[in-house]
Formats: sequence, structure tokens, C-alpha cells
Amino acid sequence: MNPVEVLFVDDDADVRDANAQALDLQGVSVRACASALEALDLLTDTFPGVLVTDVRMAEMDGLTLFRHVRRLDPEIPVILITGHGDIEMAVGAMREGAYDFLSKPYAPERLLAAIRHGAAQRRLVLENRRLRAQAEREGDAAESMLIGNAPAIVRIRELLRHVADADVDVLVHGETGSGKEVVAQVLHRLSRRRDAPFVAINCGALPESVIESELFGHEAGAFTGAQKRRVGRIEHADGGTLFLDEIESMSPAMQVRLLRVLETRQVAPLGTNEQRAVDLRVVAATKADLGDPALRARFREDLYYRLNVVTVNIPPLRERREDIPLLFAHFAGLAARRFGCPAPQVDPALWRHLMRHDWPGNVRELAHFADRCALGVQQVPAADPAAPAGDAGSLPERVERYEAELIREALAAHGGDIRGTLAALGLPRKTLYDKLRRYGIDRQAYARPGAADEARAAPADEPGA
Repeated sequence: MNPVEVLFVDDDADVRDANAQALDLQGVSVRACASALEALDLLTDTFPGVLVTDVRMAEMDGLTLFRHVRRLDPEIPVILITGHGDIEMAVGAMREGAYDFLSKPYAPERLLAAIRHGAAQRRLVLENRRLRAQAEREGDAAESMLIGNAPAIVRIRELLRHVADADVDVLVHGETGSGKEVVAQVLHRLSRRRDAPFVAINCGALPESVIESELFGHEAGAFTGAQKRRVGRIEHADGGTLFLDEIESMSPAMQVRLLRVLETRQVAPLGTNEQRAVDLRVVAATKADLGDPALRARFREDLYYRLNVVTVNIPPLRERREDIPLLFAHFAGLAARRFGCPAPQVDPALWRHLMRHDWPGNVRELAHFADRCALGVQQVPAADPAAPAGDAGSLPERVERYEAELIREALAAHGGDIRGTLAALGLPRKTLYDKLRRYGIDRQAYARPGAADEARAAPADEPGA
């Protein structure tokens, strides 16, 4: 278990001992310091708890200590203990960033509440930093473009590694904004073709009058206005990867020609009968389920089966909510660097919105949302609905979705720590493990650095394991 940690600073030994004992009885881990200098020797920017300090002390007073801590890490919560005559000064310190102040004499319950609220804020801060650091560490590797720890994303990464160097065409299916082109890019970068071109073309964005020339190229004089030879996208991708997005919108005539290319690995530009050999992999993407004959009315069955050697199904973001914090941290960090501004912090209101919004635009919508948060122009609702937007189904189904969300939120708040999560949810250990299995939640996805060993050992404690 990770109890709330407090550094309690007071030069009065009786006050230190009394407060340390009272907090210890409430499950708070207290390190008592007799001076501000002693406390500064113990503090780092990774300190996971709350600093509580008296204002009036010899050598260095609490206000000076607070300002030193601000320079070390401005997001360490500092609670000031003040006498009656120091209240105005404490209010000024709160304007500078102090978390709270208590005027003597104070009730122990008041101090305990302030500490617990400050500790919860500190956990969010450190979790934000962990997620950003993880996103940055993964930023250079090809596979890390597919960010996420959801089982479906892990399986996709494994599949792409497995087929990367096999000369097979791939069909990628997913909703708009789910990351189909990212999958194609990862496959290209993992393959032996990584140093050759990655050529992307959106079949739905090109008018019918130009798509044939774009794909197959043309010779000079092949049609009115063709003043010089043009190499088509297929030939340009020779040695590399051709990505065809929205392939379901391709006309039947173009489907026939594409099928011929896939079967022969040859292309004939407009205006010539010459067949030119091409060595390429085709990755086709569709938002329609081409495996359903009813939805494949305009799509050639033989082309579908030719492309459907390997199929990658990308789950929508609403089906892998455990990845939302990591994705948001990644996009927010990119936006902060791009715009030259601080990365936005995930406070409880923003957290609730991230986890409860239905994200119909999937990862693309989340990326744009992170951009707006970084720019400070995104207004987050103060109170979100108790369930994700657009929820449907029976009452038991909706209750299960809400329960799974609460479990994910508790795991995130406690850095994946099982004991802390159990305490927050008020559940028996076996019940929590049963629910983790039922909802497919991987608690290790929420683990903070240093907690990995405990997370791996935790299942051994499960009753009946």
C-alpha cells in the first residue's frame, strides 16, 4: 500500500510529535523535521506527498521554505501553519502558489482533510508527468506510433511485427479517425521497405477524372493537357508501401485495374501498352466492413479477397478507454512543443471528461482536443454525465460500463496500486480481481514507475489464485 506521505516541519518538538502521532493513527506516513533546512535536504521534484510547515521558525521560516520549494517544484503542495497575526501573510503566500493554510489552533480533522486533498492533487501531477515521459520515451520507435496498452492495441503491434517482412497485402478496418494510416506507417517502418517511399493516396478525395492518372501515371500526349510524362503513385511506391485510404469509394473500373496490379505486380501508364514491374506492398484502409456482403455491394468480391490476406481491425477509442490518458499526454506534449506553451495538467474535471466522453471522432478528435487544451481555449464541462455520452443498452449494461470506468479512474488515481484502489472503491480483493477480468482491465497500464514489481506480484495475493 502507498499511504499519503507528509513532511511535517516545526521547530517545536512537542508540536511535531503530537501531529506526527495524530496523522500516523489516520494512516498518514509522516517524516518530522525540526528545521526548514532539514526538510530541504529531503525534498526532490519526485517527492510524492505534501509539505506541512509552521511559518514562524528559527534559522529559516516557513515562508522562505515555501519559496525554496516553489523553485524546486512549484507543484509540490505546501500547507502553511500560521498564528493569528500571520493570516494576511499566508493569504499572500496562497496567491504565490501555496496549497492551503491553517490558523492555530486548528482541528486535526481540518489538517487531515487538507493533506488528503493535496496528496490527491500531487498524485495527478506525478501521473501526468509519468504519462508524458512514457509517451516521449516511446516517441522514436516505430511501434510507439501505435500508443496504448489496451489488449487490442498490443495484439495489433504483435501482428504488425509478425507480418512486417512478409510480402503480403494488408487490409485495415476502422472508424474514421481511429488511426488506419498510423497502422500503415508502422507496418512500413517495421519492414525491410522502410528506406523506400511510403506513398499515401485517399481514394475518396480524388475526382474520378484524375484518379486513374494519379494511380497509374501517364505518358506525354496521353490525353488533352498531358504535356509531359507523369509517374503514377503505384510506380512511385516501387520498393516501398502504397497506402490506399477509403478504398471502398474506388470506382468499379479502378477496382478492376487495381486487382490486375495486385495479381501481376505490373503497371501500365495511360498512353502506353508497356507493362512496368513494381515491387510494393499495398495497405488498403476502409471504414466499411467489407466482410459483410450487404456493405460490399459496390466493391468487387475478388478484390476484397485479394486484399484480405491479413486484416487489421482497429478498435474505436470508446472501446479502449484505458489508453485515453496516455494518448492525451502524448498529444498534449506534442502540442506544447509545437505551440511553445506549457503542457496542460489533467485535473479531476478534465479527467472525468476524458474518460466519459464517447469520442466519436476517435484518436483524431482526442488529438485536436489536446491541441485546444494546450492553447487554453478548450472549456471542459464542470460536471459531466454519470456515463459516457451516447450510452445505450439495458440498465445492467450501462451500470457495467459505469462501474468499469470508476475502476479505471481509481486505478489511475492510485498509480495502479491495488491496495489503494481497494480502499478507494471499498471492494474485497477477490471482487476487484473478478471485475478486472470481466472488463478486460490491465492494472499495469496505470502503474507508476517503481510500482511494476508490486503490480507483477499482486496477483499472488488474490484469494483463490
